[in-house]
Amino acid sequence: MIQHHLDEAEGIIIVTPQGPSAAGDFEALRDEVDPFIERVGALRGLLIQAEAFPGWDGLAGLTAHLRFVRDHHRLIRRVAVVSDSAVLSHLPQLASHFVAAEVRHFPEAEREGAFDWVRSA
Repeated sequence: MIQHHLDEAEGIIIVTPQGPSAAGDFEALRDEVDPFIERVGALRGLLIQAEAFPGWDGLAGLTAHLRFVRDHHRLIRRVAVVSDSAVLSHLPQLASHFVAAEVRHFPEAEREGAFDWVRSA
């Protein structure tokens, strides 16, 4: 399950995974950000807050995630991953091969710095 909040004033979507991601999570995320992107042209950023890598709720969840990334990675300028998870700290290196957005990892203690970095895009 993914909780999300669109800060329209900043143009930033904040995503907090609460457990394995299902296909419906990415549909709800798309329904939230797509109208904003149509009005403004892009998101300034995506801030992911996660204690650990939650995985996906089956193949449908993974497929929906990959589809969301494919359809939106050129429409999001920066992605900040805020986590103390060792696995998630490697996400920027992996993502750099697949997405146009600039991706950085921040430890949980630097959450405000992550938000500032995304905001400065």
